[in-house]
Amino acid sequence: MTMTQKILAAHAGKDSVSEGQLIMAHIDRVLGNDITAPVAIGEFRRLPGAKPYNAEKITLVMDHFAPNKDIKAAEQCKICRDFAAEHSITHFYEGGEMGVEHTLLPEKGLVTAGDIVIGADSHTCTYGALGAFSTGVGSTDMAAGMATGKAWFKVPGALKIVLTGKLRGWAAGKDVILTLIGKIGVDGALYKSLEFCGEGVGNLSVSDRLCICNMAIEAGAKNGIFPVDDKTTKYLKKAGAASPKIFTADADALYDETIAINLDEIQPVVAFPHLPENVHVAGSIEKIKIDQAVIGSCTNGRFDDLETAAKILKGKKVAKGIRCIIIPATQKVYLQALEAGFIKTFIESGAVVSAPTCGPCLGGHMGILAEGERAVATTNRNFVGRMGHPKSEVYLASPAVAAASAIAGYIASPDKI
Repeated sequence: MTMTQKILAAHAGKDSVSEGQLIMAHIDRVLGNDITAPVAIGEFRRLPGAKPYNAEKITLVMDHFAPNKDIKAAEQCKICRDFAAEHSITHFYEGGEMGVEHTLLPEKGLVTAGDIVIGADSHTCTYGALGAFSTGVGSTDMAAGMATGKAWFKVPGALKIVLTGKLRGWAAGKDVILTLIGKIGVDGALYKSLEFCGEGVGNLSVSDRLCICNMAIEAGAKNGIFPVDDKTTKYLKKAGAASPKIFTADADALYDETIAINLDEIQPVVAFPHLPENVHVAGSIEKIKIDQAVIGSCTNGRFDDLETAAKILKGKKVAKGIRCIIIPATQKVYLQALEAGFIKTFIESGAVVSAPTCGPCLGGHMGILAEGERAVATTNRNFVGRMGHPKSEVYLASPAVAAASAIAGYIASPDKI
């Protein structure tokens, strides 16, 4: 079995499972946000006598339209707040405790290796970086999960991604996953696990791994997952996570395909509109004028990401007429960035710093695009109208490329700033 299949088998109480098999598995955590949770709560209330299976294992994070952007957003959050109070949901986060959900949960130690986590958000696949099986579900499945502590799955097959070498220069985890998606396409791993392995894994930071797994869904994958190593266990211990349950793929595990990626060869890249697979090397493209740069989101709003942006923006100015918006993914990241002097650097460069929020990533608030405008963003999707007007454009890139582009006023390689 693959690593993913072993986790699923253990949670289903089975000795083994195989691709395509339908199983019912116990889950370790259920996640919802201010957009998806209200729908799930409505379905939950329709279940006769429903009570949460475990109030400690339900997490509600107000991050998409929060801080509340309008009356409807405020009402959505109130539904979640009232539900959390009614059922003594311990892990309810908003206001000064909030953060972008897929950065907040690992940071607070709410996920550990070997867990199964379902979330009513497609980027729940992020936690595979910590050796967990995590995947996005619909709000109805979230409701059932809150009530029963179980979810059904079709066991996925897998692609084996063998990593060698070490990232160089400004190359980062974002460039790895965009390069992979550019190679296999947005449906190249449809309902498969992206299972990363090889000696190159040890050369990636946990932050890079979180970024890579976050975008597994952009290749159509059911989940992305990394093996558990010393970096993983140190991260989990520091976060106060539960003791890891370590699963490893069998030597003779079946994979649909094996893809080799040499990290030595990864360059900063940009995904052009309107698909994450439309990938180009940043240093090889013509000058494409931008109107906005966004650095943040569940993909690239961690401390390491802000540190990279600060290195590039230090002592420089955002180009005239460019809106550079920087969004720390959690309050902890914001405070760390403040103490490290990054916030001062950002403001002196002419950037705007926002409270933690998903905001512009989904066209919610804090950076909506008008007709004809272009943004380079460290977010995860660049579909038509994703960040605002249907005739706007989003170019996906790493924090290094986004910061360099903010200075240049056009999409630029960080090596040329």
